[in-house]
Amino acid sequence: MSKNISLEEAVTRAVDECIEEGILAEFLMKNKAEVIKVSIYEYDKEFEEKKLRKAEYEAGVEAGIELGERSLLENQIRKKLKKGKPIEQIADELEEAVTTIQRIIEETKKEN
Repeated sequence: MSKNISLEEAVTRAVDECIEEGILAEFLMKNKAEVIKVSIYEYDKEFEEKKLRKAEYEAGVEAGIELGERSLLENQIRKKLKKGKPIEQIADELEEAVTTIQRIIEETKKEN
């Protein structure tokens, strides 16, 4: 047996062996061409892992940005409240909805 066989030939041999040994034989006989195609062309473990890591990284960055923005907004609200500004004015100055400012004030009270 040659050690320098193509990936396609190796996958084809593996599928044929599985069929001969009764391993998923019915499925492989019905879907042989597609199984070989997916095994060779569509699945790249390293590529899939890179995509997963990138998505996880982006989700982490997005969550960090949201957390940072929220913290900044809370600090700005706190400072404006200390100055005695009404919620409507704070909302206007921060370009946020009054309901958003009220919700943040209530949530920060619960946290403290």
